[in-house]
Amino acid sequence: METTRLEDVAAEAAPLFENRDWRLHADGLEHRDTGYFIDRDALAARRPDGHWEWPLHLSEKSWCGVRSFREAFSAALGAFGIAPDRKLTLSFALGFGTRVGGAAPDAFVPLADLVRPRAPELRPVLTRPLVAASA
Repeated sequence: METTRLEDVAAEAAPLFENRDWRLHADGLEHRDTGYFIDRDALAARRPDGHWEWPLHLSEKSWCGVRSFREAFSAALGAFGIAPDRKLTLSFALGFGTRVGGAAPDAFVPLADLVRPRAPELRPVLTRPLVAASA
């Protein structure tokens, strides 16, 4: 008969990593407030173009702060032996955009807000008198 010690159960339940928003468990990454869970086996999911699924997907969630998620996601990759590549950085940039001056550190800035085209400025048209060409 196998016995389970209370210390063993507590050690299995203890997070491998934790920050203000995320907990990393042996079976995956969990958002502390919402309970949103990314299974360990799904962490390395990529889109057909090679971009990482989770940074792009979670950038659509208003409750997901980029700093704490990036920190937790990196910890998860390290803990589970998943090698990051340059597409990971691009995935975060495409999804979360960049911080705009004055924004809070985890402010959600959709990339579309950063690259939205502006209407061209109307400039006065300068007219010059035609000068006859000399022969």
